[in-house]
Amino acid sequence: MNMAITDGLVLMPPPFLGGLANWSSANGLAGDASYDGAANAALVTNDQDFGACLELQKTQGTQKLRAFAETPLRPDMYIRVSARVKAVSGNLPAVRIAAWAGNAAGTAVGSVPQTGPSVQLLTYGEVVTVQAIIGAGSRTGVDLVWGLTPVLAHVGLDLTGANGGVVRIDDITVEDVTEVFLRKLVDVVDVRDYGARGDGVTNDFAAFQAADLAAAGRTVLVSAGTYLVAGNLTVNSSIRFVGSVTQPAANRMVLTRNFDLDTYAAAYGSDAEGFRRALQALFYFSDHVTLDLSGRRIDLSAPVDVAAVAGLTSFSNRRVLRNGSLNAVPSSGWDNETVTSVATYSASAQTTLTAVANVANVPVGALVEGTGVGREVYVKAKDVGAGTIELSQPLYGAVGTRSYTFTRYKYLLDFSGFSKLSQFEILDVEFNSLGLASGVMLGMSGSVNRFDHCTFNRPRDRGITSIGTGCQGLHVDYCQFLSNEQALPAQTRTTIALNVQANDVKLRNNRVVRFRHFAVMNGTSHMIQSNHFFQGDDQTAGVRVAGLVFTQTNVATVITGNYVDNCFIEWGNEHDAEPEFTNEFSFGGLNITGNIFIASDVSSAFRWLVVKPYGAGHFFNGFSLVNNTFRVFNATVDRVEAVDTTFATLNAGRARNVQIAGNTFNQVNQTIANPLVIAHTQNTAADTWTIDPGPAVPFGGQIRQVESICPEGTITNGANAARYMFPNATPAVGSSGAQAQLRWGEAVKGKVVAVLRMDVTV
Repeated sequence: MNMAITDGLVLMPPPFLGGLANWSSANGLAGDASYDGAANAALVTNDQDFGACLELQKTQGTQKLRAFAETPLRPDMYIRVSARVKAVSGNLPAVRIAAWAGNAAGTAVGSVPQTGPSVQLLTYGEVVTVQAIIGAGSRTGVDLVWGLTPVLAHVGLDLTGANGGVVRIDDITVEDVTEVFLRKLVDVVDVRDYGARGDGVTNDFAAFQAADLAAAGRTVLVSAGTYLVAGNLTVNSSIRFVGSVTQPAANRMVLTRNFDLDTYAAAYGSDAEGFRRALQALFYFSDHVTLDLSGRRIDLSAPVDVAAVAGLTSFSNRRVLRNGSLNAVPSSGWDNETVTSVATYSASAQTTLTAVANVANVPVGALVEGTGVGREVYVKAKDVGAGTIELSQPLYGAVGTRSYTFTRYKYLLDFSGFSKLSQFEILDVEFNSLGLASGVMLGMSGSVNRFDHCTFNRPRDRGITSIGTGCQGLHVDYCQFLSNEQALPAQTRTTIALNVQANDVKLRNNRVVRFRHFAVMNGTSHMIQSNHFFQGDDQTAGVRVAGLVFTQTNVATVITGNYVDNCFIEWGNEHDAEPEFTNEFSFGGLNITGNIFIASDVSSAFRWLVVKPYGAGHFFNGFSLVNNTFRVFNATVDRVEAVDTTFATLNAGRARNVQIAGNTFNQVNQTIANPLVIAHTQNTAADTWTIDPGPAVPFGGQIRQVESICPEGTITNGANAARYMFPNATPAVGSSGAQAQLRWGEAVKGKVVAVLRMDVTV
């Protein structure tokens, strides 16, 4: 900082060659005597050391020399007054810089010091430099501390000591030395002062390190320029970027005091590159576990491959990304990759495709589609040499050789390069895909990753995708998923909010609008709570599709407190290489409790709960549907549940531990319950009574158990004589086994209340 340059201030007094009338023997004020024509002063033009100079004889106790010219002062400015002096003859005096201080009114400020350090001349002809620094602040090195009142000075020097000596004085110099105090004045250290070139070619790594070390609590300033920093740099001081940094992709920069998007964007010259570099640093930075996006929107034209950015394939320490928006902008970088190839599948190698043609071109992370392939099966890995592909799930009906389509979606954040990633949390981030990109792809494996208060806005294909077990223990809480296909009929949509491949997932308090599916879920022990997912459309008697899809039989899952709106729960075993029941857990462990189910403008064939076995022999073994509300608007439906028999039906003769009770049905023609309470009236005396609950048996099941029989009123014979007896009960009679018989031992008539079960509990 040099204010003589930047602000055009004239600091220098005139040279002696300009005339001694410019110099005073007093304070330099108007009316003071000058040295022009004085007997003890002369102008010398050819001194061997000074050239033109003043020769002055000391005749007074304090011989003053002051410029009539005013040197301006500012509170944020420091000036250095200096002069070169040599003794010529006579007594040797002492010399000091001196100056008269004046305020804005031009009057003297006598309260401030006006003389600097004194230097004694010791030898004739020896050139001695005297100097003093004048400034407002009391800082080390400031000789004349003047504060804020003086605004001008008449600078010069004093000769003190014995009279009679003659000295020669070179032109008095006044310099702006504010830059000497700049570091302490504005509390910054400029990297250029430590050797940084800022030319984009020279490696300024060492200069950045040196500036950081010298800062000692002050701020490092990266002034204008482009700085190549080749190396892994950690800056422990506060830092401010006016210029920008370029750095090899493998190197990182950790800013320990400014770990936020604003600083990184300034450092690397753009929000997108700043975001990538800050994300890179997050994985190596132990002082901060959170990267704050500063509430900013980051425009991305291609996916962020997080593992490649970080230079890591495994990470399990808690890290948090929060408070911002990732925004897709039109670019070919979002184009999906699609490959069609022939491959062979065998149920003995449940997650492997062999003899894959063109395997090198099949992208890892691609969705696999084809005959016999369940939903949300992905490519986990490939072996080009062996011609094999590892799948995320088995295929239910693909044994043999056939053609498959592999589609690799593009995600704003892609973590698939991590073989393991755990405890990564994304909070308050909007994934603004705008129909161009998908949201987030999780790592290959890992646990307890988390999304909280995020928005997935118009993903092109998927919101959150798991291609392996990176969703183990996943938390998705208070998020909003907004489809890019809201205007389409439900059955033509293709986008899916999220999928699950592993266990222990928590989906809570989310709002999901008009996707093909909310969640396609493999694994067990999930908790799905207080979500509102609605998938209706504007069609009259519209088709509805599944909101939740479970892809294995024993799910050990709780669905509670949700608002299931114009969609249904589908429960099948499409991720089973041998979908027929053998010796395994069948359909069980699903608890649906306290939910609101609604539908509007639907066909009477609509159902809210659909069980779809992909192979024969399966049955219920532990299922509850309790305290739910079912309601239809602008239509009626026949019933709430169904078995989809596209591939197989359920073995009703093996149902166990099914509880369906406390549900409310509105605009539903047929209610269901288990156990069923049936009032049967026998008007004609008969030895055998057949109790037929009709369509009230859930899921088209059988009557497997008569839990109790209670006669209501008197049981009589054909002659109306009271008979006191108790029948034996036979369940599972009739062509479909959906009836029960009571055998009395003789022909009787009357009324009984029977409690029938479609299952057995013992």
